Amino acid sequence: MLNYPQFDPTMISIGPLELRWYGMMYVFGILSGWLLGRYRASKPWNKWTVANIDDFVTWAILGVVVGGRLGYVFFYNADYYLANPLKMFAVWEGGMSFHGGLLGVLTAIWLFGRANGMTFKEVGDFVSPLVPPGLFFGRIGNFINAELWGRYTNLPWGMPFPTADGLPRHPSQLYEAALEGMVLFIVLWWYSSKPRPDGCVGALFLFGYGFFRFMVEFAREPDAHLGFIALNWLSMGQLLCLPMMAVGAYFFWQGNVRAE
Repeated sequence: MLNYPQFDPTMISIGPLELRWYGMMYVFGILSGWLLGRYRASKPWNKWTVANIDDFVTWAILGVVVGGRLGYVFFYNADYYLANPLKMFAVWEGGMSFHGGLLGVLTAIWLFGRANGMTFKEVGDFVSPLVPPGLFFGRIGNFINAELWGRYTNLPWGMPFPTADGLPRHPSQLYEAALEGMVLFIVLWWYSSKPRPDGCVGALFLFGYGFFRFMVEFAREPDAHLGFIALNWLSMGQLLCLPMMAVGAYFFWQGNVRAE
């Protein structure tokens, strides 16, 4: 069993002002996507410009924040927020959903494409490889916050989280950081390093994230107020990943068949 590192949640404190590690993980995620996007914009095989990247970042931030919050409200705690509607705006109290953030970013991609004369698939293909580093930093933030920990385990790397019950648990945040962040980034960056059929890079992202998240959920503790959604093993995260994998697999197949 490993000991959980006792992190100071405050990164920098200057008088009454504090920068917290969790918030900075969002900043690092946005910066990484922005810098990688500017690098990709320099490649001759796409029509994006640095100005396009700078503009899209604003759209993406709005999509992540608004979509992520609404996703958490309606996917994970609808009864509470319908009874306390003003709490929907209390984002400082926590509560964000990846799948809601994804819907928000997909909306931003559609709107940005319309405003800039690009197709939905074209924007999605360009943006998809920029997302995994943000997921990596987000999961590291979850680990620092000692939240979204895993199920009980007797494996040597199990650790007791201070916000749990003292039992050794899977550090599932680190599993997700490795798979959804690092591995998915490597796969997408390699696959998108040369022109591919329209929609296939975005489709690979959808399937890849859905698959990795679905598998890690077997080691992650379900939300206490939800438990298992079906069959006494299917969590909300897994349920939301099923359509991601199905849509991703379909469009990946369709794109490659049309390219033949």
